Amino acid sequence: MESCGAGAELQGSMAALHTAKRALRAELKQRLKALSEAEKLRQSRMLRARVMGHSQFLASQRIAVFLSMPDEVQTDEIIKDIFQQGKECFIPRYKPGGNHMDMVKLASYEEIACLPLTPWNIHQPAENDVREEALSAPEGLDLILMPGLGFDKTGNRLGRGKGYYDTYLSRCMLHPRGKPYTIALAFKEQLCDMVPVSKGDVKVDEILFENGDCD
Repeated sequence: MESCGAGAELQGSMAALHTAKRALRAELKQRLKALSEAEKLRQSRMLRARVMGHSQFLASQRIAVFLSMPDEVQTDEIIKDIFQQGKECFIPRYKPGGNHMDMVKLASYEEIACLPLTPWNIHQPAENDVREEALSAPEGLDLILMPGLGFDKTGNRLGRGKGYYDTYLSRCMLHPRGKPYTIALAFKEQLCDMVPVSKGDVKVDEILFENGDCD
């Protein structure tokens, strides 16, 4: 009977956590919806400058970066900078219907416009487009620039609920190089007092946002 009670309690806490995450996602989406295009561009440009001068970026050769959705920090100029500095750039390739994601090599900034669009309206290489996956090489990745819906100042991250990045970071931990340094790029409106977390959620090493950073 005690095990049944413990199971019910666990189910109840998981349901409460799910509800809390769902409510916070809804709130954050409203905050982002209220941001003007000019304000998103202003903060994105400021964060690009912060990334370019960051010691981890300067020391990294193999960098993974997300291709932005309209409500995310815009990364197109960062991607241009990665290539201009002779670094290697990897971008996500999401598999629908699960939580599997690879980081595959991008040949140039210009090729992004030629890549197919996903249902989320993000460019990514097709499944039959053979490319180097970052973890297939002994070098792995040095740095991942990450998106998210919300963050708190202890490094907890709230994604969109699919678990792509948490699953990928778990794979990184099994690579001989270990987990790369992770930097989340956030609008200041995405900072929260506390982000509810599940057992499988992986903290980010640092969050860059206007007026500060968290590590």
